[in-house]
Amino acid sequence: MGKDSHYTRNFCIIAHIDHGKSTLADRFIDMAKLVSSRGPVQQQMLDNMDIERERGITIKSQAVTIPYVAADGHSYELNLVDTPGHVDFSYEVSRAIGSCEGALLLIDASQGVEAQTLANMYMAMELNLEIIPVINKIDLPSADIDACLHQIDHDLGLDPDLACLVSAKSGLGVDKLFEAIVELIPPPRGDVNAPLRALIFDSHYDPYRGVIIHFRVFDGSVKKGDSIQLYSTKAVHTVEEVGIFKMGLVVTDGLSAGDVGYFIAGIKTIRDIRVGDTVTLADNPCTSPLPGFKEVKPVVFSSIYPVDSNDYEELQEAIDRLKLNDASLVYEKDSSAALGFGFRCGFLGMLHLEVVQERIEREFNLSIVFTSPSVQYIVHMKDSSVISLDNPLEYPEPMKVDYAEEPYIRAEIITPTTYVGNIMSLCMEKRGIQSAMNYLDEKRVELVYEMPLAEVLFEFYDRLKSVSRGYASFDYHVIGYRKTDLVRLDILVNGEPVDALSQLVFKDNATYRARAVCERLKDEIPRQMFRIPIQGAIGGSIIARETINAYRKDVTAKCYGGDIGRKRKLLEKQKEGKKRMKMVGNVEIPQQAFLAVLKTTDSKN
Repeated sequence: MGKDSHYTRNFCIIAHIDHGKSTLADRFIDMAKLVSSRGPVQQQMLDNMDIERERGITIKSQAVTIPYVAADGHSYELNLVDTPGHVDFSYEVSRAIGSCEGALLLIDASQGVEAQTLANMYMAMELNLEIIPVINKIDLPSADIDACLHQIDHDLGLDPDLACLVSAKSGLGVDKLFEAIVELIPPPRGDVNAPLRALIFDSHYDPYRGVIIHFRVFDGSVKKGDSIQLYSTKAVHTVEEVGIFKMGLVVTDGLSAGDVGYFIAGIKTIRDIRVGDTVTLADNPCTSPLPGFKEVKPVVFSSIYPVDSNDYEELQEAIDRLKLNDASLVYEKDSSAALGFGFRCGFLGMLHLEVVQERIEREFNLSIVFTSPSVQYIVHMKDSSVISLDNPLEYPEPMKVDYAEEPYIRAEIITPTTYVGNIMSLCMEKRGIQSAMNYLDEKRVELVYEMPLAEVLFEFYDRLKSVSRGYASFDYHVIGYRKTDLVRLDILVNGEPVDALSQLVFKDNATYRARAVCERLKDEIPRQMFRIPIQGAIGGSIIARETINAYRKDVTAKCYGGDIGRKRKLLEKQKEGKKRMKMVGNVEIPQQAFLAVLKTTDSKN
């Protein structure tokens, strides 16, 4: 407490996914000797989850305080907030950026400026951060430093003379970057004597101590024993511990304006903490909260069911525990005639869905099935009522529906000019409307499309990477709802609808989707003693059909010679038996059939 905030620097690292943020954070930690040289070396020290390391992505933002003695002889405290790079976690990026005065904008020397580099830079500019361009991976044979400097000047409008050249892997140039942080990023401004105003930018759950809240103090100070109030919920708690991050939690006497750290206040569930919320003192509250707080709303919805229905209790416990670490996961109980009891969940995007799926399977050792992902639609009824739904089973009778609306996104794609044609045809196929096309230089172009979010859920990202050979980069944000021609596609097996396979689709795509599902089911459902029709239907009309042929016993084998009537009589008897069997026969759909269908998307792909 009472230390001079003039020697504090709060900064974050922002970049496109896979440009080396976590590796640069490792180098900072290494050079500050925060990790014992005798201990085992672990890459991506701020990435705590196995999935983060395997996929090379940061999911949870982390913070660490790095002590640094500058060339001027003063000791500085550098507070680094590591941010996720993937578009699904852009709100996490925004509040992490909001707790800093400066940002290192990291650019891969071989890739150059990409879509999220621009998106994150604009976010930092809106928050008036000092931006230092950093060109990383300069030791790669494919590094083109001159092109990157030109892009920093031409695309980003930043001063290329301020750019720092580093190799985060080898540590080359990182000492100069430390000096640039001290010189160029301003010290935090704030009034220590004003009422407490602090921003929550993250939280994590400790099974023994409850929720540990990561926060940045803008005004005032906080210490152990203070009564604090959360602005959005008005809940009051007593602070049990305050401290800073140094590869672990280090207790301090207190934190004052300009500091980044954590506090523990006996809060038991993470859903009581809202990221972006303002913390103030209960007996001396601030007059207004910090700006930028918003509720995170899920955009992709899917139901989760256990493969073995006996695992339902374990699945409920797994989702409850995941929710402790992931406040943006939304869920409610759900049930299906085909799959039993499960949960309807809301996610921030497809990557978020995949991460949750992997964590449930790995950390809790459960086998689960996800239903086909859906977005939230708004349905206007003929009686003037309006309903919003994400579950196909809730879609009302078509006769009662006036029209429906679906969410649209603004997609920004940066690509080498060679692949523009391929990407344009992909976007048009996905019902995209081009709103801009900007040539960034002779080799690269930025395409801006408005397209339905539902189209991006199904393999859009994978196909974009394949048609551009991995060179195109993609960023998007939701821009609102627009009118659409929506139908509910039902899949019937042996005349019975299978509720878990129902989907809400754009009318013109329904036939493609129905054929894809029917073909996949035909390969997966085992043959029976009777024929099984698999049909795709919209209302009462069948739009696609496949048939699984019956096993057939040759009942005429014992008839050698003799009258044809005897053979016909045996065949008729067999036909009657099959008819009776079909009426009482129940077709079991194996679990792998659901998995196969849900992995398939458009047959156009």
